[in-house]
Amino acid sequence: MKGRIVGLDPGERRVGVAIADPTGTIASPDSYIDRKTHEPGAAIAQLCEELGVDTIVIGLPLALDGTEGPSAQAARTFGALIESATGITVKYHDERFTSVTAENALIAGGVRRKKRKQKRDQVAAAVMLQGYLDARRYDDSAGTNNPAGR
Repeated sequence: MKGRIVGLDPGERRVGVAIADPTGTIASPDSYIDRKTHEPGAAIAQLCEELGVDTIVIGLPLALDGTEGPSAQAARTFGALIESATGITVKYHDERFTSVTAENALIAGGVRRKKRKQKRDQVAAAVMLQGYLDARRYDDSAGTNNPAGR
């Protein structure tokens, strides 16, 4: 049986965490890691061990034209740290507009501003992870690869 898939949306202050269901079909927001109070590598390594994770997907903030800037490089540096801490090869997926999508979904759901701030990172991680899961299903059927998944 294949392991679970976790999605991470790294930010300067928090890392949003989402988890795919056991079939790898649906992503759900899980939690966030406050980088000021927790070391992300250790926290994610523990989560991966507890859930039997075999795939980690990190949001890659590409520019509108698809190029990688400083934020994308920071995500790749974070990915290297996570790969080292967990021993699991990291994949990357385009995360453009995930925070906006998450914010809009929370507003539409009637979530108050204070709660939105607490939930936005994990919902953004779920939006990104769902995009990866959907692209993976499409790529598997089309026999192509996700360019951001390098």
